[in-house]
Amino acid sequence: MGEVKFYRGEAATAICDILRTEILTLQLEPGSALDETSLSLRFNVSRSPIREALNRLLVERLITASPNRSAIVAPVDIRNFPKFIQALDIQQRFATRLAAQNRAEEDITTMRVLAKNYNDSVKSDQPIKILGANFDFHYFIGKASANRYVEQQYGELLSLARRMLHIHIKYLDEMNDRSPLQDQHFDIIHAIESQNIEMADQLAHEHTMQFHDRFLAALHYFPSNKFDIQTTQIIGAKNCL
Repeated sequence: MGEVKFYRGEAATAICDILRTEILTLQLEPGSALDETSLSLRFNVSRSPIREALNRLLVERLITASPNRSAIVAPVDIRNFPKFIQALDIQQRFATRLAAQNRAEEDITTMRVLAKNYNDSVKSDQPIKILGANFDFHYFIGKASANRYVEQQYGELLSLARRMLHIHIKYLDEMNDRSPLQDQHFDIIHAIESQNIEMADQLAHEHTMQFHDRFLAALHYFPSNKFDIQTTQIIGAKNCL
């Protein structure tokens, strides 16, 4: 990897973007140490922009830090996935209900742009674009709720969900089928625009359950039982001994 050059004042943002991508795509595995000195050498910068980048990732819950210890990539907590889904379902439904109740006309325009960006990202060769576009769409629904506490809590759960979504995307790519990712964002927008609170609630719940089912499908994937290892040559070689 060649030396990375940064424009003055932009090093922290650029480094944060690089590390975020590596964390979300699991290039940096959960539990990996993020030592300021090593990162400073890697990016050829002082420790100040490294520290700022790590602080941003800490806010996004992508890393954890302990006093007097290096930061580490936050674990993907599979054991508590049912509790995570329970919390995501509640926040997703509530944020979407409030968005349907409180949305402004300009919010609908922005949502349509973000939904189109998401659909376009599904067709791309870069899963990181899907993660970003999906996060942006749902986070904006949190903003449209007009409740900054809901926006913050919903945003934290969405951030935690991104690496789980990446696991699912990798599974779909192995299956050569991203069609399940083409989902109901525009249906959610329609419910919010028409201020149909109950429909917005129902679609938000179904959206959470889709994520739940897809992620579990990725975890429970088994290779096809039609796979066959040919042993003819091995048997023939054995008979020659």
